[in-house]
Amino acid sequence: MLRVDNVSFAYPTRDLVLRDVTFEAGRGSVLGLLGPNGAGKTTLLRVMAGIRAPTRGRVTIENADVRGLTRRELARRIAVVPQETHSTFDFTVLDIVLMGRYPHLGAFELEGAADLAIARDALAAVGAAHLESRLFGTLSGGEKQRVVIAGALAQASEMLLLDEPTASLDLAFQLEIGALLQRLNAERRVTLVLSTHDLNFAAALCHEIVLLKEGRILARGRTADVLTAANVRALYGVEAEVQVHPRAGRLMVVPLGRT
Repeated sequence: MLRVDNVSFAYPTRDLVLRDVTFEAGRGSVLGLLGPNGAGKTTLLRVMAGIRAPTRGRVTIENADVRGLTRRELARRIAVVPQETHSTFDFTVLDIVLMGRYPHLGAFELEGAADLAIARDALAAVGAAHLESRLFGTLSGGEKQRVVIAGALAQASEMLLLDEPTASLDLAFQLEIGALLQRLNAERRVTLVLSTHDLNFAAALCHEIVLLKEGRILARGRTADVLTAANVRALYGVEAEVQVHPRAGRLMVVPLGRT
């Protein structure tokens, strides 16, 4: 379990970006962070990952404060999938995924047969085994996202923190990544915490949702309880119809206009 406990955060030259944020992500859950631009979603992910230290409060994983873990220990338990990934050098796909094994290697230790097997297993899990020898820079946006997720799986299978995992992807790739994440959660019990602007993506994927507005939690809880027309209005200033789609069998959010 990962728990965020009364976390506040401020950058040196700014007021608080996060204010008294508290929630938890249980093992095997899928939790979505929703909110307008500037709400603090990406900052919160960075605090959860131990990249930023909270100004107040703490983040724990299995009751251990992430600030007390070494970078190597933390990387073995939590992997981050950023919104965009760029490679300075033209690595192959397998090289990119093998980078996820670095936290598990000793000083000056090279990847061995076991690491190679884990990397290939991760590529197979995301349906990208056939891309192994391709250069990362030649891949499409959806293929790159699959490879980055494979690298995160090779690094830490317990928990993935994903920042806008479908940003800049077309509709087909959005559906593909959504189905991939659902499968990883169902088959591997990977805990997922993701930020997104796509309310329907969150409705389809997330078990629970945290709504952030101006760094504070507006609402949190089960998706069906939190993703309501009233909360969409309060969060975005948008009138919306929220109902279960008869064919999709899940919540759908249809924006109707600004309030």
